[in-house]
Amino acid sequence: MTRYVVIGAGAIGGAVAGLLADTGIDAIAVARGAHAAAITERGLSVRMPERAFTVRIPCVTDPSELQLAVGDVLVLATKTHQADVALRQWVDAPVVDGDTNVGTAGEVLPILTALNGVVSEDLALRYFDRVIGVCVWMPAAHIEPGEVIVRGAPIAGTFHIGTVPAHRDEAALLDDIDRDWTAAGLRILRPDDVMPWKYRKLVSNIGNAFQALVGAGGSVGALVRAAQDEAGAVLDAAGIDVIADEDEAAERAASGLRIVEVPGQTEALGGSSWQSLARGTGDIETDYLNGEIALIARRLGIEAPINAGIARLARRAAADGQAPGAITAEALAGLLGL
Repeated sequence: MTRYVVIGAGAIGGAVAGLLADTGIDAIAVARGAHAAAITERGLSVRMPERAFTVRIPCVTDPSELQLAVGDVLVLATKTHQADVALRQWVDAPVVDGDTNVGTAGEVLPILTALNGVVSEDLALRYFDRVIGVCVWMPAAHIEPGEVIVRGAPIAGTFHIGTVPAHRDEAALLDDIDRDWTAAGLRILRPDDVMPWKYRKLVSNIGNAFQALVGAGGSVGALVRAAQDEAGAVLDAAGIDVIADEDEAAERAASGLRIVEVPGQTEALGGSSWQSLARGTGDIETDYLNGEIALIARRLGIEAPINAGIARLARRAAADGQAPGAITAEALAGLLGL
């Protein structure tokens, strides 16, 4: 049986690890601080629209606490700005086959990059021979230690998965992931090339920073559309293949995935960037979302002032400990010159 080692058991990682473990599939959570302590002491609580459960799942904070073995699958689910540290932490961990050391994690084990943005695959390829890109559609939140909230129904989430680079032969591994994750209530799709889906998700995530600054209930639609239009123009100028809007819409409709209120939820919950400000982590992944658009534009010798500006404001808000909703949509528009 495949064992999944989920590095970064926050909103997405915690939900995946919890659902796999609740299905009887071998999973290990890798977490930090109070979250790791809570999982170890009380188990991992998963709250969903139709049910809530707590699963006792092994939790470690470091590779030294775990013996990796042939057949393990690493799932990287940190924030993008935390990915390089996590990759370097795990790449040289020894892997055994029975009593025999057969190499390091980077040499032997596959790693799934289940996080936002489009750089984690290249980061992983610096260290790991076997990289599986993952485009994540999963409305989940992690605010309190030891708990994740999954708001997707009737399925918990959709995951596009594929080798990076495309067309490498990992059919048996992808079959195993498909079987296990489907059993856990997740929808798995296997496009020929996962990266155009990840670029499509990047455009969708352009709005995360706006939501984080104005709050989950803020009226930022016009601002987000302006930033996404700018992002689309930059990606088009760069000749980057992005899944068309209508293809994404068709797939979302086919999946039936809806965001549903979870019983006991006392406040509006936002996405990953909103959660970083809500938890006061002091950092935020916006530099790999809006900042990615600014980077691509600068390489082309053009400008992306909206995305560069919102990345700067979100970075400053995280460093200053600013809570979500500290600024109005009107004030934000003024700061961005919109």
